[in-house]
Amino acid sequence: MERLPTGRPVVGRRPSDESLPPDRRLGVGVVGLHEGRTMLVALTQTGFCRAVAGCDLSDEKLEEARRVNPGLFLTRDYAELLRRDDVHIVAIYTPDALHAGQIAAAFAAGKHVICTKPLINSLDAAPDLLAAQRRSGLRLLVGQSTRFFESFRRQRAAYERGELGEIELIDAHYHHRMDWFYDKSPWALAETDWAFLGLSHPLDLTRWYLGRIEQVHAFGTRTQLGQRYGVQGFDAYVVNLRSEDGRIARVLGNYGITELPTARSMIECFLMGARGTSLAKYPELEYRYRSADGAEVREDYQHELTGYYFRHELKGMHYGEFANYADYFARAIVENRPASPDLVEGIETVVVMAAVRQSAQTGEAVSLRPLYERAGLSTTA
Repeated sequence: MERLPTGRPVVGRRPSDESLPPDRRLGVGVVGLHEGRTMLVALTQTGFCRAVAGCDLSDEKLEEARRVNPGLFLTRDYAELLRRDDVHIVAIYTPDALHAGQIAAAFAAGKHVICTKPLINSLDAAPDLLAAQRRSGLRLLVGQSTRFFESFRRQRAAYERGELGEIELIDAHYHHRMDWFYDKSPWALAETDWAFLGLSHPLDLTRWYLGRIEQVHAFGTRTQLGQRYGVQGFDAYVVNLRSEDGRIARVLGNYGITELPTARSMIECFLMGARGTSLAKYPELEYRYRSADGAEVREDYQHELTGYYFRHELKGMHYGEFANYADYFARAIVENRPASPDLVEGIETVVVMAAVRQSAQTGEAVSLRPLYERAGLSTTA
């Protein structure tokens, strides 16, 4: 069974007994300093790793990174970052199409890798990445930030304690109006699809609990917002999924929505188990479940943890999640234990995303077995 990321008490700072001395923390080189700036800030809160280098083609972003982390080595040349002995982990936050090549280069340079989601945007790159990892013996963690947000961590812990029993049905979504995203990342209009962007959050959560997905049936549409910006793929999805053992889930995503934030959170994962039910939310630091005596319980960590996860009252930016998964991965390397989601799991989620896009384009249900084979993953038990 996959294990819960390293636990953290309900406080806004790191306990002293979960840290290494600064000179023993693994060095992280952050590549792509738009989203990667969040990681640079997050690394000021970690105890098993620290920021040592940053890379971007923008002089403006390099200067901003210098203000966030004075003394950081900064470069426009990725190869120069990879040559540094103090970089043990490369954290990649560049446009999706660059991920595969940058991951392979990091492995060849002897570096472990954190890569933001989506891991890759084409299954064609997967076999070469698997081979590159086998040659290098190095490790990769997919930055699926939702797994590392407090409410979803607590939901997973309850599941692993057996409080929910076997998960029989999942209802998960990520809805968020994305005009701001198109304005800052125009490459997303033509180079990717929302099945690989926002929908990756609920799809990853679903695969985390149900295991390997066997079949998907998806429908997609373009919202008026998406049409106005010229989105090439669908920006609203309804997806039904079935796992290899027959359990089922529904995933929704709408990226042209007029939001109703007090009624529905951006991201929700509603787990329906044989013994219990639970609901985790983002960006609300809220977890709901049914207790053993039948009471409905609402855990709210807004006061205790807003400063850790968001660093200000405005919710967003993933500071806490990035700090959580960077430390979780660094600690796993130091202690030589597994970390999840790894490269294989990341590719499995990409297979699901590719199947969602294919199904929505054809209107037909898609069996994932041929896609696993194409990605270089075994299809035998």
